[in-house]
Amino acid sequence: MTTTHLFPGASTPADPAAADLAAALARAIDGEVDLAPRRRAEYASDASNYRVVPQVVALPRDADDLLAALATAREAGVPTTLRGAGTSVAGNAIGPGLVLDVSRHMNRILDVDVEARTARVQPGVILSTLQARVAGHGLRFGPDPSTSTRATFGGMIGNNACGPHAVAFGRTADNVLALDAVDGLGRRFTAGPGRAGHIPGLEDLVREHLALIRTEFGRFSRQVSGYSLEHLLPEHGADLARFLVGSEGTLATTLEATVRLVDVPPVRLTAAFGYADMPAAADAVVGILPHAPQAVEGLDARLVARVAAATGAVPPLPEGAGWLFVEVGGATVEEAEESLAALAADAGADSWRAVRDPQEAARLWAIRADGAGLSGRTPQNTEAWPGWEDAAVPPERLGAYLRDFDALMDRHGVTGQPFGHFGDGCIHVRLDIPLQVDGRPLREFMHDAAALVASHGGSLSGEHGDGRARSEMLPAMYSPEAIGLFKAVKHLFDPENLLNPGVLVDPDPLDANLRRPAAPATASAGFTLPHDHGDLAEALHRCTGVGKCRADAIGAGSGFMCPSYQATGDEKDVTRGRARVLQEALRHQRGLTSPEVRESLDLCLSCKACSADCPSGVDMAAYKSEVLHQTYKGRLRPMTHYSIGWLPRWLKVIGLAPRLVTAVMTPDWVQRLIVPLAGMDKRRRLPAFARPFRSSGVARARRADAPGRLGRDEGPAAGEGRDLSRLVVLWADSFSDGLEPEIPEAIVAVLEDAGLEVAVVAGDACCGVTWISTGQLDGAKRRLEHLLGVLGPWAVNGVPIVGVEPSCTAVLRGDLVELLPEDPRAHAVASATATLAEVLTGRSPVKVRDGWRVPDLSDVTAVVQPHCHQYSVMGYAADRELLGRAGATVTETAGCCGLAGNWGTEKGHYDVSVKVAENSLLPALREAPSGSVYLADGVSCRTQANDLAGVQGRHLAQLLRERLGAQGAQTPGE
Repeated sequence: MTTTHLFPGASTPADPAAADLAAALARAIDGEVDLAPRRRAEYASDASNYRVVPQVVALPRDADDLLAALATAREAGVPTTLRGAGTSVAGNAIGPGLVLDVSRHMNRILDVDVEARTARVQPGVILSTLQARVAGHGLRFGPDPSTSTRATFGGMIGNNACGPHAVAFGRTADNVLALDAVDGLGRRFTAGPGRAGHIPGLEDLVREHLALIRTEFGRFSRQVSGYSLEHLLPEHGADLARFLVGSEGTLATTLEATVRLVDVPPVRLTAAFGYADMPAAADAVVGILPHAPQAVEGLDARLVARVAAATGAVPPLPEGAGWLFVEVGGATVEEAEESLAALAADAGADSWRAVRDPQEAARLWAIRADGAGLSGRTPQNTEAWPGWEDAAVPPERLGAYLRDFDALMDRHGVTGQPFGHFGDGCIHVRLDIPLQVDGRPLREFMHDAAALVASHGGSLSGEHGDGRARSEMLPAMYSPEAIGLFKAVKHLFDPENLLNPGVLVDPDPLDANLRRPAAPATASAGFTLPHDHGDLAEALHRCTGVGKCRADAIGAGSGFMCPSYQATGDEKDVTRGRARVLQEALRHQRGLTSPEVRESLDLCLSCKACSADCPSGVDMAAYKSEVLHQTYKGRLRPMTHYSIGWLPRWLKVIGLAPRLVTAVMTPDWVQRLIVPLAGMDKRRRLPAFARPFRSSGVARARRADAPGRLGRDEGPAAGEGRDLSRLVVLWADSFSDGLEPEIPEAIVAVLEDAGLEVAVVAGDACCGVTWISTGQLDGAKRRLEHLLGVLGPWAVNGVPIVGVEPSCTAVLRGDLVELLPEDPRAHAVASATATLAEVLTGRSPVKVRDGWRVPDLSDVTAVVQPHCHQYSVMGYAADRELLGRAGATVTETAGCCGLAGNWGTEKGHYDVSVKVAENSLLPALREAPSGSVYLADGVSCRTQANDLAGVQGRHLAQLLRERLGAQGAQTPGE
């Protein structure tokens, strides 16, 4: 196969100076230094519209490493950009020279002083990590941006991050006490109150411009654009630390920070207030603020509709088309209730409701937290972009500004879903400005928007910084004298312009280095990608870079997305990093076949968790399958694509003599020979094979040919005497059929005990899941077309199809219609397919018999492993409800088991597979009480637990079958 690299000439550094810099860095620091094309692609973008490919990426291990890296770049005259989580939406975290990622290693909390209410942190510390550390003391860091589960303190300091609670606790600048920093000349200093003299000439510069600073700066709390020179005024203590916050890394680099912690009110209440529209809600803020709320957030029907479409439901809201979510605090419940009542009296709301249930309140706030990602697509399914996403005006001007902003969007023919921190006058919005071709529409809108916000006395940025998106427009809100003062300040700190160039001072044009116009439309060849108009480039640019896939990445119970990143902590192995590499690949002819792309995708488990958890709707499993399909189409594939990728085919053959095959393959020496030949890790074993379910007496007794035309409205006689209201068809997938036939047998027993008639399809029907995961999409389509011939007649007649293996059931519910969207049988099968729990809890058309009782599991303690594909496609709500009704005591794991079908068996994946299991599964099994059951419907999950912990897992159907007829059960409706 011809090798095509990610960048032209990527086999050697494109710039010899980059190789020299990398060599010098490798000598100077202990951390990683990387100038490989794949790594540079991962760091070429943040969460903004921009793409700037760095020469070198380095990951310093400590402050000494960071100082040495800065010195090395300074000596070479190479610009430097510091990066934390890379969630900047203004392009502040990308740069052309050296990018220094402090999130990987410099993430230690150095000290917490509870009495003094302070903490000392390295710049890579994630905000939620500190919040968890101090929560037991009733403390927190005040500002809390929506990206708090991945935002680092370095980034928050760079951008002066705020978040919903800034209305009560202030911005990051208001909560930073001291900074250990180094400027562009290599001068290290401690910034704090009265420390402006550390920078020669700074005090004189301030003294010469006192009147200018007092009139143009610090006019309202969210004036974040430009340099916050008001903090250097003598009446404000000449606070160098607070001044540096929000300077976007253009003046100094933070080595560590001392921050203030605040008391958390013991009692907090949330209320939702409804208004006629969002500007009316904004008008009401003026009456609310005197009551000292903890948070005041606003949104309107556009965002709520988007959330409802993405999640299926939102908590009930008061009547209206615009809403305020308000949080109040108090020392007691009575005090909080009094505060809320007084606030409500002045809120001017058409209707309102208090939300006292903490879980429901969390769901309300989640609407806001996911807004940045969800608003990346419009309700019309067009791409929407940041750039003008966090302008702010004084709160008393907010309603008027929003009305004018709606008119501005109308004039430019763009739409958006505004929301934001109404208590501070800050509005977030992404706009469907067409960026596929060039940046002219963006430029025109941005300049008009800048003039509008300036006319309301506002700020281009309210918390994200100006970056590459807005720095060009600073003259719209500052006088020429103020712009000149910015340049003079920059010269004092960084005269060679080596710190984050192109930002704030001498900025790059706002339409330079845009990522989207450089991505050519690329038709998909396997998946139809109907939600992205069949364009792989559009699908990949769903990734907005908000980094939810990095959230709480390291540590037990951190969630399903993204399992390989949870194990490695490497940007290479997170959904966003893979999306960036694939975006880069599309820029170059045949880039998808590059070795860099294969390396990027290698540790993707195809778990599909991103398809459910990513607020932007990224489905990396589908993109990986598509890329593998294009890469290997008509070419020789890796051995595992033929061995494990064709496993259902081999199971069908083995089913002719399963006991003989198992006996031959059981000896260790045979396993040691065959396992490596199959491309599997030698620490894995081939499974034991069983007599297929389709050959069992249970299956033969219930076997039924595909029905003719049936109809539930035609009565029992239409279906050969069957009562169609109680008829289901059991689909035993290849794995259940050939490896664990006792599971479909148990499902038959449970369904029949529930009063349902079970038909077993004649012949095999493979969903092709292993063909899909290995990118053999033509083969997958052939198997699915055969499956539709078997299951389609049942589905089109409205007969529910009960799946056994979650990954296969998920194919029928999801991948099937993306691979064969034109076949009406595919949509019928997708709609008809259900899990056992969905049938038993009434989530399918059939109903269990009157009086049927869920077996009593009140004496069962279980560790439950939701299968990733079930979690992502079908959801686990029905199983959770069924187990709750049965009275089981359940510990639900919070992440992937780590095997993920064929992925975890492949050579080179074992160690990461074990690390993924250590994130949640293995600790849960170790900590489970004696006698606990391990409940896992997925064959991969059961295999992983058996391989790594010697624990035998059971399918839900097996557990229920054991208890059929037990006393004390609950009816499904109780």
